[in-house]
Amino acid sequence: MIGITVLGATGSIGVSTLDVISRHRDRFKAVALTANSDVDTLFMQCQLHRPEFAVMAQPEAARDLEQRLANDGLPTKVLSGRSALEEVAQLPQCDTVMAAIVGAAGLNPTLAAARAGKRILLANKEALVMSGKLFMDTVHQYNAELLPIDSEHNAIFQCMPQNIDGSLEDRGIRRILLTASGGPFLNMPLNKMANVTPEQAIAHPNWSMGRKISVDSATMMNKGLEVIEAHWLFNAAEEQIDVVIHPQSVVHSMVEYVDGSLLAQLGQPDMRTPIAYALSWPDRMPSGVERLDLFKLGSLEFLAPDMARFPCLKLAFEALKAGGTAPAILNAANEIAVRSFLDNKLKFNEIYQLIHSSLEVIEAGPADSLEAIFDADSKARRHAEHFIGQRPMRQAVQ
Repeated sequence: MIGITVLGATGSIGVSTLDVISRHRDRFKAVALTANSDVDTLFMQCQLHRPEFAVMAQPEAARDLEQRLANDGLPTKVLSGRSALEEVAQLPQCDTVMAAIVGAAGLNPTLAAARAGKRILLANKEALVMSGKLFMDTVHQYNAELLPIDSEHNAIFQCMPQNIDGSLEDRGIRRILLTASGGPFLNMPLNKMANVTPEQAIAHPNWSMGRKISVDSATMMNKGLEVIEAHWLFNAAEEQIDVVIHPQSVVHSMVEYVDGSLLAQLGQPDMRTPIAYALSWPDRMPSGVERLDLFKLGSLEFLAPDMARFPCLKLAFEALKAGGTAPAILNAANEIAVRSFLDNKLKFNEIYQLIHSSLEVIEAGPADSLEAIFDADSKARRHAEHFIGQRPMRQAVQ
């Protein structure tokens, strides 16, 4: 029986993970589930999965959950706060940690799982974007296993040789190609994009995702963060990573080999596929995902990304090239920008403006310690808040 801690159990990845686990109760048990403030969902998950521990980031939410569990006669122990997230990521009865907390908040508990030598299923791309080399060094130092959950990186992982380490060249690979749907605004006239609403931005044409990630997909910052993540996961240089627009979201990513072969992983746009693969790796098991019917696919399109339409993608490549704490600055500014857009405090095109301003104003330094990383993160958030405060005086770029 494999014990699982799900960091971010109430989000879309957490819910999909528990769905897969519920199909294989003879193999997996949820040891600990965590959430930020969604008491209702976590309570229902505790009723269904009966974990030993439940963690709420917010103390008031933890007290509420504890009372509900007691009234229902469930023995789950409730903890709260950031230290509790790190505690359940290191439990001896936990073999695997699903790292699905969105944003910078997921960095410390994911690093804690690495220090405990766990198998880490990494859905929290921001943790690797922020800490890069430090994160990978920790994984190697403590003999942890790191398996990607993002559908694109999981696809690349499946298309690579599993018995050869080193650079892409050592593995006979010329480049990796990250596919992107293009989101809901792929064909919208550019002069209309400044006035799109949060409701339009989160209406992804193919995937069911959380609000923040859906906006990132609409700006293609999500793909930009994945470029940085791929750099660290696969030891790939910037020029060895390409982004390809693929509106159908059937080909999840590709690997091009030096002999001209191009290997692709295809499947339904359902996160349960990469989750099931990572949970059972190196084996495979049923995921509950509907089979892909090739005869119903029709045509598959592949397009080059338009950087004028998706300037956030260009910013991510620039941050990767700059190195150091630049990706942490990029990520922090994006988190504030997306939150403000969803709260109707920022226009859609101003997401790019805010991030660009942050990268210009804040000087990047070496990302050689958590202190340096979080200092850059904090500076970027302060600058972003200041930018938003000055926004009424600004002229939005059309």
